[in-house]
Amino acid sequence: MNILITGCRGQLGSEIQQLQKERTHTHVFYNTDREELDITSPDAIEAFVGTHKIDLIINCAAYTAVDKAESDQENANRLNHLAPAYLAEAMNRHGGSLIHISTDYVFDGKAYLPYREDAPTAPTTVYGKTKLQGEEAAKKLCTKTMIIRTAWLYSIHGNNFVKTMLRLGRERTQLGVVADQIGSPTNASDLAEAIWTIIEKGIVPGTYHYTNEGVASWFDLAAAIHRIGGITTCTLSPLRTEEYPVPAPRPHYSVLDKRKLKDTYAITIPWWEDSLKKCIDQLSLNA
Repeated sequence: MNILITGCRGQLGSEIQQLQKERTHTHVFYNTDREELDITSPDAIEAFVGTHKIDLIINCAAYTAVDKAESDQENANRLNHLAPAYLAEAMNRHGGSLIHISTDYVFDGKAYLPYREDAPTAPTTVYGKTKLQGEEAAKKLCTKTMIIRTAWLYSIHGNNFVKTMLRLGRERTQLGVVADQIGSPTNASDLAEAIWTIIEKGIVPGTYHYTNEGVASWFDLAAAIHRIGGITTCTLSPLRTEEYPVPAPRPHYSVLDKRKLKDTYAITIPWWEDSLKKCIDQLSLNA
């Protein structure tokens, strides 16, 4: 297949590029970011897809600055809503498939059991609302669309919670971390592996969830980061959400039910602490 990756320099895109180097395959990958392809331009997408005879687009691009999106709605909408629509339209015209990466923020975070794919959506932020609009547009405009919602993503690439906690843990003697928001930390390399399996086994259209196994609060995650990272000079204190005000409200519960993806593709998903250790070990090797 000829496969177009958008957002190739982000956390997930970078991990998919790494697999391209490590795996034996016959696919032709076109790794693009905003410099190579403006996915907010239907004409640019159509020209790229037509020229390179693209069979599959994996859309890893997104406006992910959750707080900034509250005051930058136009740009969040262009990247999270309109761009997936344009990508879907192009794939539908050319008979191709689309894998679109989405988020737990499409839910309101008020549940107490893991969200299934068909659970009612009720986003409370601009980020969540635009991501949901992108999902809906992609599914409507391309029959071969696969939505993968994920949450609490981190990796050895870019800026993320794991890197921040390691840095602050070495710089400070005390840190407060929110303890009443629950989710599943997810190593982007594991999601990339799952997507690779999907590519090899074939796209089954629909909406799916993927995170690492297990649940934690942000406080639990920070404590694990410091323990695995060997940080002993920083004391962590649990905070309530209201003690850490931000422009965009965070969901209190972001746990996603992953049975559909596991059953469809017969994949085993790693436990979050095992994957966290893998990431921190890699960061130590690269330091």
